[in-house]
Amino acid sequence: MSQIPPVGLPWLAPRIGVVELFGVLGTTIRGPDYDRMLSALRDDARVRAVVVDIDSPGGSAPAAEQIHRGIAKIAARKPVVAFIRGSGLSGGYLAGCAATKLVALPTAMVGSIGVIAIRPVVAELLQRLGVKVFVTKSGAFKDMFQPFREPTDEEQKKLQTLMDEYYDWFVDAVATTRQLEPEKVRGLATGEVFTARAAKELGLVDELGDLDTAIDMATELGRVPRRLAYLRPRRAILERLVGRVATGLVEQVAAEAEQRLLSRIEFRA
Repeated sequence: MSQIPPVGLPWLAPRIGVVELFGVLGTTIRGPDYDRMLSALRDDARVRAVVVDIDSPGGSAPAAEQIHRGIAKIAARKPVVAFIRGSGLSGGYLAGCAATKLVALPTAMVGSIGVIAIRPVVAELLQRLGVKVFVTKSGAFKDMFQPFREPTDEEQKKLQTLMDEYYDWFVDAVATTRQLEPEKVRGLATGEVFTARAAKELGLVDELGDLDTAIDMATELGRVPRRLAYLRPRRAILERLVGRVATGLVEQVAAEAEQRLLSRIEFRA
């Protein structure tokens, strides 16, 4: 890692980067946006430590993995302290456990380690509306996630195999980053939610405290002054034009439509 030049300008001084993960992974928190920001934090020599402020129920499995990997890459170069303020559940916990240390409010909700597949079925609704769906496909399972019919028993078995693969990866990721035995993590990976106080006893959390506790820990681990730099992903052109409120409304509507109509696999409480 390159050294900061000995210049007395404040914007070149060592600092702690603070990243907020508030909301659902994959919708409110877009994986590619955060991946770019985390990569920039990893390579920025001015940032000597990072605090990740988390309040998330999880969300998209790929987005959760992408953010987990991004945080882990930073932690390989400089200290990262994750702080769970409200909920660090499923994919939200997966993001936090990639950090060097994990701090949580005693009353925060932690865990929900597991995988869920959601497949809306609207066959009866379409029948009432007089709508017929004709499918032309190549591949026996090409339409297995479509919402216009019930899944077959064979499709359910295929889906369960896929879910088990996701689950095994999740358990292994937690065991590796938290330095726990895989079988112990598997025993905790029932989807159960714990208070942070209980999670600390189970080895899922390092310390109980607030955001100041996490910042103090980052200051000590990174040997850096308590100078904070809050970082957010670069706003998209649409968001810069119409503003955060309007864009947030559009995202909320899109997320609601996705939850109601599209099949998905999630690390989510």
